[in-house]
Amino acid sequence: MTTLASTGSIGTWVLGARPRTLALSVTPVAVGLAYAAAMYGAIDPIPIIAALASAIFIQITTNLANDSADGGRGADKSERLGPVRLVGAGIMSAPQVRRGAIVTSLVAVAFGAVAVAYGGAPILAIGLASLLAAWGYSYGPWPISASRFGEVFVILFFGVVATTGIVWLGVHRVDATSALLGIATGLPAAAVLTVNNHRDRVQDAASGRRTLAMYLGPRGTPFLYAVELAAAAAIAGVALWPINRAGAVIAVAAFGFALYLGHQLARAPISRALNAMLSATVHFQVGLAAAIVAVLVMSAR
Repeated sequence: MTTLASTGSIGTWVLGARPRTLALSVTPVAVGLAYAAAMYGAIDPIPIIAALASAIFIQITTNLANDSADGGRGADKSERLGPVRLVGAGIMSAPQVRRGAIVTSLVAVAFGAVAVAYGGAPILAIGLASLLAAWGYSYGPWPISASRFGEVFVILFFGVVATTGIVWLGVHRVDATSALLGIATGLPAAAVLTVNNHRDRVQDAASGRRTLAMYLGPRGTPFLYAVELAAAAAIAGVALWPINRAGAVIAVAAFGFALYLGHQLARAPISRALNAMLSATVHFQVGLAAAIVAVLVMSAR
């Protein structure tokens, strides 16, 4: 198999991995770990570290597969408003980037095997589903990224599955609160996709993609975005309320910031300026997750 070193520099592969987005994989793991430790006690770090590494490499696989698939179809052209893509910018070929995605898949499997050894069949099922979704997001007859279901995919895999999976891996339990915290973490990740698709609506229309942002239109999409962030704040508050009343303070503050970001998106022109909104949304997710973790740490039994 062609190695990464023979197909591009380390810096090139880092660019293709989209490191600024990797927080989306880390935050649900952090929330799940904090919840499991706060509610049920000490956690073995080895399977958690293995699961985190696997999750990060699955996301890198998703990003590289998306780059190779979209670039191969001619979707990421020079007029693209978002960050540079390897294939679209002519830095690497689609087969080269796809081979890189295969390598990162194998790395994810290696780390995932350690987690499966501790977590058993549920973790195996989560790992296989996540890896299939990573490739199905951009490849196959009905790519998720080209459909109206991208946000649902993100909430599920970058929220509920990741958070509840870590709780299961840590204490072999899953409850409604961990699922709610997963939804609260996954909704801002879905909002990142919403901004991305809002920005790329012209190019997506030209390439035949039918995302939820295209269905809602340029006026409806900012409303969806605000709802995603506001719902994340509200659900986090509901999940944390029985544990610590400080959760209400977090919910109110995050709700207000969600409305502010929604207003900003509604006012922003569809241009490269929306890349700043992507960063702001990632920061919202990280901030909300950090606040949730802080409340859980304060409430540890």
